[in-house]
Amino acid sequence: MQESSADEYQISTTGKRLSSFFIDDIIVSLFLMAIFYNQLTLLKSAQEFAIFFQENLLAFTVLKVIYHTFFVWQNGMTPGKMIMKIQVIDINTGMIPSFEMALVRAGFRVISDMVFYLGYLLAYFNPLVQTLHDKLAKTIVVDV
Repeated sequence: MQESSADEYQISTTGKRLSSFFIDDIIVSLFLMAIFYNQLTLLKSAQEFAIFFQENLLAFTVLKVIYHTFFVWQNGMTPGKMIMKIQVIDINTGMIPSFEMALVRAGFRVISDMVFYLGYLLAYFNPLVQTLHDKLAKTIVVDV
């Protein structure tokens, strides 16, 4: 593989990344609603919903990690990124991230989601617009 430089790519804007984030969250939410439809229809109060959410938090988290790992590993793009015409690449090679890189990125992305989105703030102070999960996975998000 040929070494590449981040200078060779058009770094994706925060707006495109944010739009992609919301599209992917809607898709994951629809998956969750389909998977848990029968249980959700039985909930009668906000308290029951809160208990249901707590009991299934691990399943929700695992589904999000699988979703983001699979799509980034396969083609560097989740459906949200495809729609926004942006792609995750290995910062060193310019190639689609390996399975391990995609898994690290997805795992830390979910952690950032759970900790008040703090990992995303890093992007505002980074010239390559890298979030914490991008930094740790050694990836960048570029326009296609």
